[in-house]
Amino acid sequence: MPHKQNHRGLSPKDERLFAAARQPALREALAELSWLLHRGYALRSALDLVGNRHALVTRQRMAVMRCACADQALARRLERQVTPECLRGQELWLDGYNVLTILEVAQAGGVILLGRDGCCRDVLGVHRRYRKVEETLPVLSLLGEFAVHWGVSVVRWCLDQPVSNSGRLKALLGDVAAKAGWTWEVELAFNADRVLARSAHVVATSDAVILDRCRRWVNLTRWLILNRIPQACLVDFTSNSASS
Repeated sequence: MPHKQNHRGLSPKDERLFAAARQPALREALAELSWLLHRGYALRSALDLVGNRHALVTRQRMAVMRCACADQALARRLERQVTPECLRGQELWLDGYNVLTILEVAQAGGVILLGRDGCCRDVLGVHRRYRKVEETLPVLSLLGEFAVHWGVSVVRWCLDQPVSNSGRLKALLGDVAAKAGWTWEVELAFNADRVLARSAHVVATSDAVILDRCRRWVNLTRWLILNRIPQACLVDFTSNSASS
């Protein structure tokens, strides 16, 4: 019988791969990768060079890659970031799978990476299929409470239609919002990244592709993890990551 996923939490090897003893080497690898990216090196070749130097396994390399960025990209992202206070009376556009899965991992006690740009990320993210887990509904409650607390006028979810079960998730979001009295709208898009990058509204995401192109963004997942999800296993990649 196929394995049924009930949680999106800690991978069996993560406790060892991201242990405190390994974090200095991971931070050094992040600093080196960011340095190389700043100087125009291709991501894959630079990651191979850094990963081989520090003997990183695939999951560690993925984590370093997701948390690194060049100085130019870092500066642009920070210039466009807004605080939650700026959301009052505004629409908030969510990078649906990005926001939801990161918070589900955090809620389940899985490893959350704090990247060089201050964004929270999980190690792998969602690619072809999404499954509802036990953390899904509690996370949706946190998102609804966040929007109410900061006076958001409309929360617009943007979901990648090619991801399996997107239709079911859309129905779930609509049902949850209707019962709670929240103003949520859900859009299925063949290319959610493009829709969010072109939006004139504030976007909630930690996806580098969107962060580098959108007009304004808010660090929603970090705010919720630091303020509402104390059980999250946060691995801070930000220390000692500045380019030399």
